[in-house]
Amino acid sequence: MDKPLAQDEIDALFQQARTKAASPKAQARNPRMQPFSFSRGGQINNEQMRAISLLNDIFARNLTHNLGAFLRTHFNVNLVSAEQLPYDEFLQRIPDISYVGSVRLEPIGAICVLQLDLNLALPVIDLLLGGEGKPATVRELTDIEETILGSVVEIICRELTAAWQPVGLTFKFEKRQMQTQIARLMAVTEKTLSVSFEMRMPQVQGILNLAFPSVVSNTILRRLITDWGRQNRRRSPEMLARVEQRVQQVRLGASLQLPSVRIAAMELESMQPGTVLRLGLAATTPAELHVAGMALFHALPVRAGEHRGAQVVGRNHPLLNLSTE
Repeated sequence: MDKPLAQDEIDALFQQARTKAASPKAQARNPRMQPFSFSRGGQINNEQMRAISLLNDIFARNLTHNLGAFLRTHFNVNLVSAEQLPYDEFLQRIPDISYVGSVRLEPIGAICVLQLDLNLALPVIDLLLGGEGKPATVRELTDIEETILGSVVEIICRELTAAWQPVGLTFKFEKRQMQTQIARLMAVTEKTLSVSFEMRMPQVQGILNLAFPSVVSNTILRRLITDWGRQNRRRSPEMLARVEQRVQQVRLGASLQLPSVRIAAMELESMQPGTVLRLGLAATTPAELHVAGMALFHALPVRAGEHRGAQVVGRNHPLLNLSTE
């Protein structure tokens, strides 16, 4: 035989049931808090990253053809990665012996860091000096070799300018930076956009790294997404017809008024009911039909049944004169 429950036990069971039923509502009223790192603010979203990858794919294809023709050898460039990381982490990826140059981004005046592996740079220089472009032991460049490699970097900047033309950026190579000067180009905490390319020649391969400052992702990329989204958005003929139909139903403010004239203040001061004000306009001067505040037509006031109207006698806006008769 079951043991009967006491009143306090029954109250406890009801209280427990009410607590379980109310818990989802309580969670809705009090959402779970999660820690947030402000250093993660301003992250590049997926749409921006796709646009960046598309730009750099174009750059890689153009550089493959143009630099290969310049070197007169088989040359291949592929986009490896595009990611966002602090500048100090980008510096840690640069080899101790490497070619690093500063590139100015105009018109925003920011600095982009370009890094090229010397195990690729030395064979490129050997090709330009008439050699076969064979692998060489990594070492520091001489002044002459540095000048020769500068012409290759100029080609890279030219192709970057062509690829990034949709966002209005121009890449201007400044100079090679010594290892002790690299850290001064940006703040170590700067959130950079790091883009890596793999470059291949018949016998060697190397990496080209670019580090863009945060101003690129914060301002220029927004314009890139807006412009490209507008260009790539495809509309069906049916949708365009519906949009045109809706636009034709838009109501615009219109007024029929005489051309502007200058009136002396003393004439306005002396006006009384019944006073005739001379406007200095000929009686044959037509009025202007203003639509949305713009004078589009010359018109005459007329009556259309029980309503007033405007009879158009000519065009007043230069864009309207371009239309076909």
